[in-house]
Amino acid sequence: MTTALRQRMLQDLQLAGLSERTQEAYLRAVRQLADHFHTPPDRLSEQQVRDYFLHLKNDRKFVSASLGIAYSGIKFFYSHTTPRDWPTLQRLRVRRDKRLPDVLSVEEVRRLIEAVRTHHNRAFFWTVYSLGLRLGEGLHLQVGDIDSARMLVHVPCGKGAKDRYVPLPTSTLKVLREYWATHRHPVWLFPALGRDGQQTATADRPMERSSVQGALRRVVQELKFQKAISIHSLRHSYATHLLEAGVNLRLIQQYLGHSSLQTTMVYLHLTTVSQEQAVAKIEALMEP
Repeated sequence: MTTALRQRMLQDLQLAGLSERTQEAYLRAVRQLADHFHTPPDRLSEQQVRDYFLHLKNDRKFVSASLGIAYSGIKFFYSHTTPRDWPTLQRLRVRRDKRLPDVLSVEEVRRLIEAVRTHHNRAFFWTVYSLGLRLGEGLHLQVGDIDSARMLVHVPCGKGAKDRYVPLPTSTLKVLREYWATHRHPVWLFPALGRDGQQTATADRPMERSSVQGALRRVVQELKFQKAISIHSLRHSYATHLLEAGVNLRLIQQYLGHSSLQTTMVYLHLTTVSQEQAVAKIEALMEP
C-alpha cells in the first residue's frame, strides 16, 4: 500500500472515530492483503479479494477473531477509502466462537502477583485486577484519576468512549502510593521506564503494552498455569470474583464499562457459586 493510500485510509479511520488499536489492526489487514498479491489494494479485483478471504479461512485456518478483523479492515477500506460496490463485501459473515474465557481463582491471582519480581509490573497487575481495567486503561491511568477522598478511580474514555468510576480498594490505593513514590511523575501512574529504568520521572508516555504483556507471560510460564492467561484475564477474574462475592450484576456492568448487560452476563457461566446457592435454596424450599 502506498504511503498516500495508507494516509488516506488512516484519515478515514480517524474520522470514523475508531480507536488507535482498531486503526492499526485495519491498516495491517489491508497491508497484508496487498502483500499477498504484491499489488496495491486499490488495483485489486473483487475476485482477488474473494480468493484472499477464502485463503484466510480455508488455507491459513484463521480463527473467528482474526478472520473478523481481516474482514472488517478490508471491508472498511473498500467502503470508505476506495469505495467499491461489491456483493462479496455485503455477504461477509463470521461465525463467532462461543468460547468462555479462562479466569484465575482469587488464590491464583495472589500467587501470580507475588511471583512478579519487578515493582512496576507487580503494582500494575494488581491495579488492573483490583479495578477491573482493560490493558490500555491501566497503562493510561493518571495521577488526577485517583480520588482518594471518595475512594473512586476515574477511568476516562474507555472502550466506546464512555467515562466511568470504579471503587478504589484501600489496598490498591496503598500499592499506587508506594509505587508512585518511586518515580513521582506529575502525570502518569505507570510511566515508561526508559532503557535503564531511570527516566520514569520525565517520561512522555506510559509503559509499553508489549513490556507488561511479556512480563505476564513469563510469570504464567514459571507458575505452570495451564490456563490461557493474558492481561485481560485479570479483568475477567475481577468480574467473576465480584459476582461470586454477591455483587449485583448491574453494578459489575457499570464497573466494567459494558454498554450491554448481555456482555456482562457471560460471567454467570464462569462461576458455580450462584448455581450451588440456587441448588441449596431449592433443597430448602422443597423440604417436606
